[in-house]
Amino acid sequence: MTLRFALLGAGRIGKVHARAVASNPQAKLVAVADAFEKTATELASAYGAEVRTIDAIEKAKDIDAVIICTPTDTHADLIERFAKAGKAIFCEKPIDLDVKRVEQCLAVVEKAGATLMVGFNRRFDPHFAAVRKAIDDGAIGAVEMVTITSRDPGAPPLDYIARSGGIFRDMTIHDFDMARFLLGEEPVAVSAHASVLVDKKIGEAGDFDSVSVILETASGRQAVISNSRRATYGYDQRIEVHGSKGMVAAENQRPVSIELANDKGYTRPPLHDFFMTRYIDAYANEIAAFIAAATAGKKAAPSGKDGLIALKLADAALQSAKTGKTVRID
Repeated sequence: MTLRFALLGAGRIGKVHARAVASNPQAKLVAVADAFEKTATELASAYGAEVRTIDAIEKAKDIDAVIICTPTDTHADLIERFAKAGKAIFCEKPIDLDVKRVEQCLAVVEKAGATLMVGFNRRFDPHFAAVRKAIDDGAIGAVEMVTITSRDPGAPPLDYIARSGGIFRDMTIHDFDMARFLLGEEPVAVSAHASVLVDKKIGEAGDFDSVSVILETASGRQAVISNSRRATYGYDQRIEVHGSKGMVAAENQRPVSIELANDKGYTRPPLHDFFMTRYIDAYANEIAAFIAAATAGKKAAPSGKDGLIALKLADAALQSAKTGKTVRID
């Protein structure tokens, strides 16, 4: 069976998902919708798809699934519309910036019996997946501490920051999901510190650019997250998990893995420049997992509930950063 897709939103991440769909033999990109017709036309033409309105896609009989890459404040409404229309839904994170709105949306999805997957692509990165497999295989014993480093090569535009919900909901939310994925237990306490060290204009916009978070589970397992909107040396993505019998780590990745040693010194190629190249395999694997779930009519993972929990952790981190107090999670 070929799953027929419509892509809602033809921006940067939309292009990434369009490529992932086109490269999968079990998928076909049928339609593209975007507020900017020229953008939609260019992407649709590249993959032999049509430009359609969201209303037309909602009613279309030749579309089985949608990928939602529109602005965050449209996600929940679109999820509800397409759940009621009987489509399988892949939605970029977050579902919404408001916990109650997410809960309302998930209730609609549950009632409709729709397949919903939230775009936490890093679970599907081969390197991070290998870390999880080592944990599952018992290679390091019981997990005790998870350390996640995630630093962007540069800050996004200020207009994006203003509508993103802030660094915890936009950037750290990926690491909250990864921490849960690796800890094996739900965090019950969140402590966070946040600063403006990269660009004072980010602070003037009401956000932070440098944050650290500690998550703790009921048994005492910890996850330590370090985020920055600046890494002069490339896209910094590292994970280490320490257990009762050992440690497993995923180091930074490069476009090519070579080492050069000569009379000028010892060098390695630079890191990936950003997420589009660093996580290209993860995006393809993610779409493949969604196709498998949607085709079988099963629940997908990461689920809407995973998106909800990550948002709750982001809200708790923001509260902790502002108050200087540890926030408990119900």
